[in-house]
Amino acid sequence: MGEDLAGIENEVQRAYMADYLDKNGRTVFVIMTSIKSLTSAKEHIRQLVYNLENLAMNSEGAQEGNVVWMCNFSGWTPLSTPLWETRESLHIIQRYYPGLIGAAILSNPPKIFESFWKIVKQFLEPTLQEKIKFIYSNNAESQRIMADMFDMDKLESAFGGRNTASLDITKYAERMRRRDQLRRTCNHANRNT
Repeated sequence: MGEDLAGIENEVQRAYMADYLDKNGRTVFVIMTSIKSLTSAKEHIRQLVYNLENLAMNSEGAQEGNVVWMCNFSGWTPLSTPLWETRESLHIIQRYYPGLIGAAILSNPPKIFESFWKIVKQFLEPTLQEKIKFIYSNNAESQRIMADMFDMDKLESAFGGRNTASLDITKYAERMRRRDQLRRTCNHANRNT
């Protein structure tokens, strides 16, 4: 995938790997569903694969379930995520990256999301479905679950944490460039063995 596509999506801070781990040492991947993508749906799927490859590389040698997938649904509308794109994304995750996701946090979905969820559930394999937790900022039980999983000083405020700093795009882009270089080096070394 070209750096241009990754760069465009990173600029809008729609989907990114957090710079912290959960309390179990798992990589945290954040999606802000209400932020409008600047790319086409097809390019968005390519971006998903790019991110999944990075997450998989980060998980090499680790146990299954080494990623916490966090989606903030505040401000979500049915136009935010087309059903066909959600279905294709789930197919890719479940078919090509089984076992990657250890927990999925769906944060603050609006009431209208319930109808969408009834359809989406049909595309989920039982093993992934049991890893999904619905979290609401104004719910004490949700806050307890998040405090059990995360350092609340590092967790973004969008998920009930105390971190109000926004993602530093420059630092994030540099981190991802280093990861891309490492992945290319590993792929090159694997081809030569």
